[in-house]
Amino acid sequence: MVPLRLLMILLALAVFDLHSLPWFVNVSESKGPGTVLQAFTFNCSFYMPTLELLSVQPPTTFFNTPSLARHGGIYVGKVILSSSARLDALAVNHYVLQLKYKCGNFVMEAPLFLDVQRDPGNIQCVGRFVSPAGEIIQVPETVSPGALLYTLLFPGLEVQGAQMNITSAQDPPYFPGPFSINEKGLLRAPSQGLRGQAQKVFQMQISVTFGQGRSCKGILTVKVLPVPSSQVSFQKKTQNIIIPENLVPGSEVIQVQATGLDLRYEICSPVPSPLYSIGRVDGVIRTTAPLELAGASGATPTRLRVKAFERLQQWASAELDLTVNVRPVNRWPPLCHPALLVTEVPEATPVGTALSTFTCNDPDSADTNLHYQLQFHSPSNSASLRLYDRVLEVNTTLDCDIPEACFQLAASVLVHDSGQPQMTTEVPVLVMVTPVNEFSPACAPRTFRVREDAQPYTLLGSVVGTDMDYPQSSIEYYISGGLTVFAVDHLSGEIRLLGPLDYEQQKLYRLTVLLIDHGQDWDSTHHRSGSCTITIEVEDVNDHAPECEPPFQELTISSPLGHNVEVTKMSCQILQEPQRLALSYSIVGGNSQSRFRLQGAILVHNDSVLGPPWPQQPCTYELLIRVADAGPSTSHLSTTATIIVHLLPWKASTMATRTHRAIVPSMMTPLLVTDTEVFWHPEPWFVVVLTVTSALLLLALGWLLSKLLQGLAQVLQAPRKPGQALLLKRSVFYSGPCACKVSRGTTELKPRPNRSVFFAHFYTWELTFIFFFLAVLAIKSSAFALNYYPSPFYFLLF
Repeated sequence: MVPLRLLMILLALAVFDLHSLPWFVNVSESKGPGTVLQAFTFNCSFYMPTLELLSVQPPTTFFNTPSLARHGGIYVGKVILSSSARLDALAVNHYVLQLKYKCGNFVMEAPLFLDVQRDPGNIQCVGRFVSPAGEIIQVPETVSPGALLYTLLFPGLEVQGAQMNITSAQDPPYFPGPFSINEKGLLRAPSQGLRGQAQKVFQMQISVTFGQGRSCKGILTVKVLPVPSSQVSFQKKTQNIIIPENLVPGSEVIQVQATGLDLRYEICSPVPSPLYSIGRVDGVIRTTAPLELAGASGATPTRLRVKAFERLQQWASAELDLTVNVRPVNRWPPLCHPALLVTEVPEATPVGTALSTFTCNDPDSADTNLHYQLQFHSPSNSASLRLYDRVLEVNTTLDCDIPEACFQLAASVLVHDSGQPQMTTEVPVLVMVTPVNEFSPACAPRTFRVREDAQPYTLLGSVVGTDMDYPQSSIEYYISGGLTVFAVDHLSGEIRLLGPLDYEQQKLYRLTVLLIDHGQDWDSTHHRSGSCTITIEVEDVNDHAPECEPPFQELTISSPLGHNVEVTKMSCQILQEPQRLALSYSIVGGNSQSRFRLQGAILVHNDSVLGPPWPQQPCTYELLIRVADAGPSTSHLSTTATIIVHLLPWKASTMATRTHRAIVPSMMTPLLVTDTEVFWHPEPWFVVVLTVTSALLLLALGWLLSKLLQGLAQVLQAPRKPGQALLLKRSVFYSGPCACKVSRGTTELKPRPNRSVFFAHFYTWELTFIFFFLAVLAIKSSAFALNYYPSPFYFLLF
C-alpha cells in the first residue's frame, strides 16, 4: 500500500494548476511593446515544463513567445506584447491565442481570448496627412466659394474633439483668399472662389491640437484644375417629330441633347406648356395630358422652344425649335360576321363547295380597304381549305382514311385594315370533317393445321381483316352458318377450338368468316360487311405409345481406354401402327458424367481420353431411355426403357462376365444371375520378362548338360574306371500372379564304356536341343492352358 500511495502523490504533483490559466483578458489599445498581458502559474514536479504559443487569430506579430520561469517550485508563465505591437481597437478588437502547456507526458492545449478596449485619450495622427509628402487633393476652378474641399479625420478625434489651424501663410496676391478649417476637420474654399486660379498649387501646413498638450502637424496641398472651355449648341436648330395621339400622360416623346458641360434644359415657349414637359437634367420631353383632347381643340401641330444652358453660367445657352405633330391613331380593329365559324362537313364533300362567306367593316373608317388571309393552325400545312374573295371553300378532297389526316381543321381568317397602326381581326375557324363509310372490309383466305388431340380453346390462328376506311382495325368477326367446333374472337379475329377432333371422322373443315366494320361513319347505324373462307386441316396423331423388347436390360462391359463400345441396340415399335417407323431415342436419366450416348437406337459407351477419369472400382449406371414417336407432328406418346450397365475398370486382371438377359414384365422386380470366372491375363511387360528369363535358364541348363556329357565321355574313354551312375536332379519354380509349381523329375544316365568321343559330343548336342524344344512346348502349353493368348511378337521371339 505504501508504494501505491507514493505513486498517487507523485501523479498529483505532476499535474499543473488549471485554475491559474485565464480564459479572457481585456487590454487597452494604449498598451505598448513589453506590456505583460497576463501572468499565470503552473505546478510541475520532476519535469521541465514548456509553454508554447501555437497560433494567433487573426495572424499578427504583436505577441512574443510566452516566457516560463520558476519561482520557489512554482512556474510562472507570461504573455507579453512584442516590439512591433500597435493595438488599435478600431482595426482589430479581438485576438485568440492558442497556448500549449507540457509537463512530462501530460499535454494541454487551451485558448486565451484577448479583447482590445478603446482608449478615449489615445488619438493617433496617421495617414498620408502626417507623411513627408502630405495629402494632395485636386479641385476644379469652378467650385463654389466656401465649398467643402476636404475632411481631415483621425481615429478618436470625433470622441475627444480637437483644435485645427492652418499655420502657413496665405498672403495675396498668390492666394485669392484664405482657406478655412474648423474643429471637425472640414476644409473649405476661399470666399472669393477659385475661378481664375487654374494650374495653381496651394500648400498649407495644418496643426492639430488635442488632449492635454498633445498635437501633430501635417501638410495639405490643393491643386486647382482648369475647366475646359465649352460652347452650348444643338446639332439641329429645328426638328419635327410625329407622335400618335394615343400616348398616355407621362409617355416619352423625345429626348433632346445639346453639347456642353453641366447643362440644364427648359421649355421657354409656350410658357406654361399644357401638353408637354421636359426633364431639367436629362432633356426628355414627356406628355402631360391626353393628346386626343388637343386634337379636338385644334392644338396640333405644337411648336416648342427648348433652351439648354450651363448650370453655373446660364448666359451660355442655345435654343431648339421642336415641332410635334400628333397623328390620329387607328384604334378599332375590323368587325366581322360571323365572328366565329364552327361547321361540319363530310369527307366526301366535292371540291369547291362553299362553307361560309365573311362580311367585315372598319369602325374607324367606312371606306378602308380590308385584306383577308387564311392561316391554318392544325395541321399547319393543310391545303384542304381556301379563301377566295371572302368565301371559305373546300380546296382538295377531304380524305380521312389516312391516320391523322383530318377530322378537325383549325384555322383563322385574318382581316387587316389600312390604318396606322394596322389593326387586325382574327376569326377562328373550326371545320369538323366527318368520316364516311365508303369501303367494305375484306380478308384473305387462309389454311390452318391442328392436331386431332388439341385441347379446347387452342389457338389455331387469326383472321386479319383490312378496311380502307379509317380506323382500319375497327372490324368485328363472326362465323356464319350453324354450330361448329370452332369459334372466332369478335375483336381480334383469333380462331380457337371448342370441342374434340377426330381425324378418322373428319379431316377438313371450311369456315366462312363474316367481317363487319363499325365506327367509320358519322351515322353509327351505317355498316359494311365482307367475308372470306378459312380452311382447317386436322393432323393425324398417334394414339399409342411405343413398346420396347425387352423393356429392361442389364449388361456388363469393360471398354479399353480411348475406345467407344456398342453396349446394345434397342428394339422398339408401335404395335398398333406398324407403319410408324420413325422413333426418337433420348437418355433422360442416369447418364452421369455423360459416359453414354445414343446413335439412333444404339447405345454406345463413349470412353474418350479427354473425358472423365476411368473409375478405379466397378460402376453401375441405370439408364432411362425415352422412346417417342417422331413424325411430322410434335412427339406425343412415349415409353421409357431401363438399361442397367455394369462398367468394370480396365486392368491387367479382368473379370470375364457372362450376362443373362431376360424380358422382365414391367410390374415384376427383375432377377439377375451372373457367373464369374477368374483367368490370368498378364501385362505385356510381364510376358517379355518371362520369355527372356526362360531363354536364359534353358541356355544355362544346356551349357551345364554339355559339361556333364563331356565328363561322361572322358569316363567312357578310360576303361579302368568303373562306371558310375550319375543322377541329375532339377527343380523349376515359376513365380507370378498365379504361382505354378512343376514337380521335380529324375533322370538317370548310365555310361556306355564302349562309345567314342565323337558319339559322346553328338549325343550331348542332341539331348540339349531336345530338352530346349520340350521346355518351349511346355511354356506354350501352359499359356494356352491358362487361357492366355500371347501377341504375335511372342511367337516370333520363340
